[in-house]
Amino acid sequence: MKHYHPQKNEGGQQVELKHPSCPTGLSEWGDPTQLATVVPGSSMPDSVAGISIRSWTNAPSDNAKWEQLAEAAAFDEPPLKVKPGKNPASGAVVVEPDGRIWVISPSNQYAGYINTFPKGTIYPHQKISLRANALKEVYEESGLQVLLTGFLVDSERSLTTTRYYLARRIGGNPADMGWESQAVHLVPRAQLAKFTNHKNDVVVVQALLNRS
Repeated sequence: MKHYHPQKNEGGQQVELKHPSCPTGLSEWGDPTQLATVVPGSSMPDSVAGISIRSWTNAPSDNAKWEQLAEAAAFDEPPLKVKPGKNPASGAVVVEPDGRIWVISPSNQYAGYINTFPKGTIYPHQKISLRANALKEVYEESGLQVLLTGFLVDSERSLTTTRYYLARRIGGNPADMGWESQAVHLVPRAQLAKFTNHKNDVVVVQALLNRS
């Protein structure tokens, strides 16, 4: 039997998940030492680490509104130096009060990533800042509403130079993840390096661990 993501892609087409992920039980969400996993539309507890789990019903619908939210982030950051032939990109590493980190599983291991951090490319025709794009991508790929709290690191990818911010969750429901993700995880810090082991994410994980 074929398994489809409950949300359609940008072309209005169904996305078949060839190897669907499995959710953990609800008890794992309350234990900071445990890895917790949710899949699209599955059950979540009412809160995690003291912050409620509630769908973000009034999420921005255009770039201008994402920019307004990005203005709430008050911190300095260096300019992004994009190498020739590459596009800029941005994303965020979202850290819970209990120390665990939010990680996504791209649908069908897109681009070779089993698990990674939410991010997205900014193409020349798009009029959006790095910060606003990071907020947007985190929401679309994980269902989370976050506040950016600082600059983390820049990572060179094959097609992009990607800026990663630190962030904290202030709302949202990971079960609302968009079609680009087939699972969202809350990962204990001690398991992060093994869980997100794609070569492009090594610098991101190391930058986070170095701040501990």
